[in-house]
Amino acid sequence: MEYRNLGRTGLKVSSFTLGTGAFGIWGNTSEEECLQIVDTAIGSGINFIDTADVYSAGGSEELVGKALKGRRNEVVLATKVGMPMGMGHNQSGNSRLWIRQAVEHSLRRLQTDHIDLYQLHRPDPQTDIEETLGVLTDLVREGKIRYFGSSTFQAWQIAEAQGISERKSLARLSTEQPPYSILNRSIELDVLEATRKYGMGVLVWSPLSGGLLTGKYSKGQAAAADSRASRFKGNTLGQVVDPNRDENRVKFEIIGKLQEIAGEAGISLAHLALAFTQSHPSVTSTIIGPRTPGQLQDTLTGTEIRLSSEVLDAIDAIVAPGITLDPLERGWAPDWLGAGSRRRH
Repeated sequence: MEYRNLGRTGLKVSSFTLGTGAFGIWGNTSEEECLQIVDTAIGSGINFIDTADVYSAGGSEELVGKALKGRRNEVVLATKVGMPMGMGHNQSGNSRLWIRQAVEHSLRRLQTDHIDLYQLHRPDPQTDIEETLGVLTDLVREGKIRYFGSSTFQAWQIAEAQGISERKSLARLSTEQPPYSILNRSIELDVLEATRKYGMGVLVWSPLSGGLLTGKYSKGQAAAADSRASRFKGNTLGQVVDPNRDENRVKFEIIGKLQEIAGEAGISLAHLALAFTQSHPSVTSTIIGPRTPGQLQDTLTGTEIRLSSEVLDAIDAIVAPGITLDPLERGWAPDWLGAGSRRRH
């Protein structure tokens, strides 16, 4: 396992992060298997675990807390805040009020007295970023969190936050967690350059485009009952990988070409996709989200793969740098794209 610097924090983290979004009712309800996944990951050298309060309505954090009991300090533990956690008007977002409440809930579920990396799950246009940075700085000073970061922020939002931290003497964003894959390269346009400029660590999610880059989906064929397309049918998570969705037609054509490249390189399509994300110099760690122990074992067999310049050039010829084939894969629809912001009244 390779270890890389997490931005300028001084931390060394594994180049692969164990993502636990599939722990609990969102994926695997077997506590035994989820704990086994954590055991195997740590045993393989992974020292970075990522979760979020919203995953399985807190269930993921609870399982991670159980898995780390007695060995909490063996890993860098990250979680996130901001997604709705109830029906209340103030049970989401990045306000001082909610972050103060949410961090206590996460600490309890994780059975720990501190969180190593606390991340804003999405930008919150309703909250002044200075307000958010202020409460996160307070939490660092109190020892409840060690560092904090963002997820799916745009480059200008990263720059704005960094500027405010400097002017107001507040702690600053240490990391960014954006979506990134061969099929979704939009962050190469400016986000990765922004993170490089500010010395931020980058943890990329959805490197397999929700499972499309495993090769298990075929255009026009019914998805397996236990697949993401079936389990999340009707919402964004399912639509991204739906074999019958017209917008996915181009993606399936490209996947066919990528399979040829993987075959010529003597590796699987999934390993090609994961290794692709590892090749960008701004990427610190790739988040893998196995639902079963078997999926984790398959991923671990490819963690040492590094792609040659020839293979990377071949991928660029199919999906150009900075291109995103499906807007749904960006993970977040900016408010300013809504009709209300695009129409003069």
